[in-house]
Amino acid sequence: MLTQEEDVEIHALRRQGWSISRIARHVGRDRKTVRAYLDGEREPGVRVAVELDLFDRFEPYVRQRLEDDHGVWATTLYDEVRALGYARSYQTFTRKLRERRLRPHCEACHGVKGRATVVIEHPPGEEIQWDWLELGECPWDPTVEVSMLVGSLSHSSKTRGWLAYSQDQPHLIEGIDQVLRRFGGTAKTWRTDRMATVINPHTGKLQSSFAPVAKHYGVTVVACPPRRGNRKGVVEKNIDYVTQRWWRTLAASSLAEAQQDLDRFCAATGDTRRRGETTVGELANDERLLGLPEIPFPATREATRIVAANALVALDGNQYSVSPGHIGTQVTIRRRLGSTVLEVISAAGRVIATHREVPRGRGRIVRLPEHAAALENVVLAAFTTDRPCPTKANRPASQAALAIAAEITGGTARSGPVINLEVYQRHIDRLNGKDGA
Repeated sequence: MLTQEEDVEIHALRRQGWSISRIARHVGRDRKTVRAYLDGEREPGVRVAVELDLFDRFEPYVRQRLEDDHGVWATTLYDEVRALGYARSYQTFTRKLRERRLRPHCEACHGVKGRATVVIEHPPGEEIQWDWLELGECPWDPTVEVSMLVGSLSHSSKTRGWLAYSQDQPHLIEGIDQVLRRFGGTAKTWRTDRMATVINPHTGKLQSSFAPVAKHYGVTVVACPPRRGNRKGVVEKNIDYVTQRWWRTLAASSLAEAQQDLDRFCAATGDTRRRGETTVGELANDERLLGLPEIPFPATREATRIVAANALVALDGNQYSVSPGHIGTQVTIRRRLGSTVLEVISAAGRVIATHREVPRGRGRIVRLPEHAAALENVVLAAFTTDRPCPTKANRPASQAALAIAAEITGGTARSGPVINLEVYQRHIDRLNGKDGA
């Protein structure tokens, strides 16, 4: 809204031959506003009635989210406000973010762009790219760090992931099998970076321990050239996408819940991403994937644990029992992929318990009947019905204690204080000058 003085000024400047753009810059107003006053569409001092901006309801939430996490993606925020009832388009939402300057500026995160790149053609079903993502502390257990193995089909960019507490070779093999079964097959070539569990870091050749895995699934393994991480740019970009769109806002209470939510996100959100006139999911229908063997590669996983005071050891979010005689000792839990049985092995190398494995992350306690009975006997043996001693009773020194005290001081055992009047007499004599006189 222009004041009467501003309205007079813009009309005068217009008559002097100024352009509307020059007048707008001079008075600090928008060109459309200046034009409306010059054309008589608006009057000075009269505010134009505007429609209520629906974004006003959601601005406090968006502002708070960006104050808490200035790097959260606009697409993630848009999903959240849509769930809260925001009914405008994504373009309108991002325009409001820019106009109101809601995202705080972070100089440290203001990166440099412009590096030259090249687009590599990927035929359907030809290649799948693998990489680990270190996620750090778990939301459900801050004392444990979790990683995610990410696999991406290079042609369609379809992506699936598998959460794990370790990046060793058995966990890698298990994660590969789980991701492939979510894809429904495997590409002909697996491309990885130079991870030591797959590629020998000294020779750059395939690890002899991983070669049988490739043969089991009928694929070839190709490593990226040194310091050329962009060669597997499909999985790198999808890692960034999953991290920002899923992990950054995840609220899960267990590993199983997080894995279930990851699978849902990849299918419901990841596969619906636009790729030109089609989507990731539609492109994935053209992938010609090879069939998978009926069982995973039989790798053996081992984990070292200390038996807790309740005679349980933890593995993948569940707990398994051992005999109470092993409480406080170190044991090894051994499991072969494809098998439903796990073994608990003592430090001496003896199998002390065999359990049927339950799905990971369920929070289940698996206790064998003989272990439960033995633990109950140990607990009952240490149980007592005696009442604890009272803490507020009046218990003065006994005659036996007084007798011992008398022996120490050379007096007699009495229940009350001992008063020696000779001490007072000597004090009086000293005052009267009779001491030694």
